[in-house]
Amino acid sequence: MTRPFSNDPLLTPLLPVALICAALGFATALTPSLIPRAGVVQGALAGSAFLTVYALGALLSAIWRWLGLPFWRPRGLTRLANALALAIILYGLWRVTDWQNAVHASAGMEPVETARPLIIAAVGAALIVPVIVLGRLLRLLIYAQANRLARIFPPRLAMVAALAITAALFWTVGNGLLVGSVLRALDGAAQRVDALIPDDLAPPAQAERSGSAASLIAWDALGAAGRRHVLSPAFAEDIAALTPDAPGLPAAQEPIRVYVGLNSAETPEERAELALAELLRTDAFGREILVIATPTGTGWVHRAGIASLEFLWRGDVASVAVQYSYLPSWLTLLADPDYGVETARAVFRAIHDHWRQLPRDDRPRLYLHGLSLGSFNGELSADPWDLLTDPHDGAFWVGPTFANPLWQEFTARRNPESPAWRPRVGRGSLVRFATQDGMPNHGAAPWGPVRLLYLQYPSDAVTFFTTDSLWKRPAWMRPRAPDVSPAFRWVPVVTFLQLFADLVTSFGTPVGVGHTYAARHLIDGWHALTEPPGWDEPALQALRDWFEEREL
Repeated sequence: MTRPFSNDPLLTPLLPVALICAALGFATALTPSLIPRAGVVQGALAGSAFLTVYALGALLSAIWRWLGLPFWRPRGLTRLANALALAIILYGLWRVTDWQNAVHASAGMEPVETARPLIIAAVGAALIVPVIVLGRLLRLLIYAQANRLARIFPPRLAMVAALAITAALFWTVGNGLLVGSVLRALDGAAQRVDALIPDDLAPPAQAERSGSAASLIAWDALGAAGRRHVLSPAFAEDIAALTPDAPGLPAAQEPIRVYVGLNSAETPEERAELALAELLRTDAFGREILVIATPTGTGWVHRAGIASLEFLWRGDVASVAVQYSYLPSWLTLLADPDYGVETARAVFRAIHDHWRQLPRDDRPRLYLHGLSLGSFNGELSADPWDLLTDPHDGAFWVGPTFANPLWQEFTARRNPESPAWRPRVGRGSLVRFATQDGMPNHGAAPWGPVRLLYLQYPSDAVTFFTTDSLWKRPAWMRPRAPDVSPAFRWVPVVTFLQLFADLVTSFGTPVGVGHTYAARHLIDGWHALTEPPGWDEPALQALRDWFEEREL
């Protein structure tokens, strides 16, 4: 019996038109995007772009054949396509250093002598060749299944059934076995890191900090991020040495830092109640400022995110953070995306319920704070119905994720003349946006009783990644910010891959670029949001320098 689907040899030439388009994808992926990239990342990105574009071309070719349309391949086209594709790739590798230096210039970084094109080529080839071979093996498997099914069904129905069976098989193996095993391995490794306590790390001596001898929370239950948080500056002596003296201003005092680790209690509600009990133990509701800081996936709280506010208010600050995971933020989203929101809501509900029962003239100003995934969960922590009668005083969100619901809403409602990377919303009475260059001018319009502030770098793909960049230009590219290279061009599909690579690698950028936020901008944000007394520009600059010297 004749087989309706013939298996091509494993080493047949690549489709000529698809190959040329894939080479263009490879070279285009090396052009500037939001942040600088190392050679290995560049190679992986370029290889991924090659494979993605080639797969799309092969799919269109298969559909063309499926429809029975004429298929013409002139003699010599394969050799011409191979030569042209090689020339395009070599051109991209030749220009890659100039393109990377265009990104460095926009980010204020020193130029590089080379972007390591040989490494890019090697990594790209190491990705492309095995995937092409795997794809052809997969095609052989599909054709073999379709030929068996064609004994019973019409050829086209047999092909559809073979595709469905193969897809189900690969999904079961890939998602059920491989992904599950990888997630379990990463979970176990992260759990061991979270529990590790170095020999030279001792509990804090200050009773105002969790994990101390006076604390309700055990030192070994704080987790790695929690232990670092309660031991990092600022302390009362640091504050006293740096804050300006002025008549009528209080003396420096020891800030209150409450941190509840994932292992401190069983459930989010129990951890929230423990956080409230620790706040009551330390008399946190007697301070001028109380901050609910939602950590990232690992439980990390930006050291300058709280310390800068403690300096600005001479230590008259209490803060509380509750860990909901020990996994990196991206892995937390994959493994248990709702757990962070559940914990953030339990913490806010417990603290806000107590806070609103206090006399209005005798309670602290209540703010929310979070960076990255912490801002996402923090945005969702407050029930709007609870805030109608007694809202908190505001929030400071840093590096919001592209999925933040309130951030999306505010950005969409921006004034038409304001750019998407630094929007102005109405008169700025509720929400304002800042970049490393400060906030836009809102004129004489006052900031209202509830103040929301977003700090975002235009080069941060965690904030500005968009799925629709697959097919349309992102709004933040017109006009573009000063720290986004003028050489960054939108290309369908490839720009999406570039932004995804920037998203994954944006945590390793220099301070002040990508998703690595500088203390000086956090200082300026808290200063604008809370308006602490007694600080002039020289004093603020001295504070910025102090943080920069210590890389906090």
